[in-house]
Amino acid sequence: MAAASRPAAGGKIEIEAADDFVITGQTQITSATFIGVITGAIPTVGEVAVEIYRVFPFDSVIPPSGNVPTRANSPSDVAYDTRDSGLATLSFLTSTLSPNFTAQNSVLNGINKSPNQTTGGEGPVSGMEVQFTVNFVTPFDLATNHYFFIPQVQITGGEFYWLSSVRPIVAPGTPFAPDLQAWTRNANLDPDWLRIGTDIVGGDPPPTFDEAFTLTGQTVAVPEPASLPLLAAGLSALVFARRRKKTA
Repeated sequence: MAAASRPAAGGKIEIEAADDFVITGQTQITSATFIGVITGAIPTVGEVAVEIYRVFPFDSVIPPSGNVPTRANSPSDVAYDTRDSGLATLSFLTSTLSPNFTAQNSVLNGINKSPNQTTGGEGPVSGMEVQFTVNFVTPFDLATNHYFFIPQVQITGGEFYWLSSVRPIVAPGTPFAPDLQAWTRNANLDPDWLRIGTDIVGGDPPPTFDEAFTLTGQTVAVPEPASLPLLAAGLSALVFARRRKKTA
């Protein structure tokens, strides 16, 4: 499955494709990779963005609109945190894995409110298979929780489609539970989301998808209770020093 995911640019509306991951301790995410297909005769990569969402009902309006079959286990209404090459908060490199690659099904324009959400997908797409390696200038600082990862790529002269991976996760991937399926939305569906497999492709039973990505980071040590007063005192001194510098 190839799911379009792009920022709003060049007269095209925003599309967000999302897949989940779990953090089990305070962690700083420093880099990521993701794999997709870039279509077009002479495509040019522009802006690259990465968004982190929490799982609904965090950061969301309750009750939801009712415009989709369900919001259970979906991403939230709004992003928890973002990084963007256009704002110089991330840098990226690309590497071509295959000059000619075909995904057997895709989602680009067929992202519709209920009851018209099930389209079966939009058929095969072909292009270059490309891996993006993204480094975050400021790491994502994430507490223990369940999150969604959303990469977006602006392409002039084509489209970017995020490719699915093996489901369930197998080595060298890191299995976790619950492993939620991939979701998508566009600006017309916002703030709601659709499941790419269950809602859009459909079937009996419907397919479910995981997307191809990796995250790299480091666990942040949490101070022991006895050290917290000292840490707090240090933070107070730091804030004070900054204030003095501003008023000098």
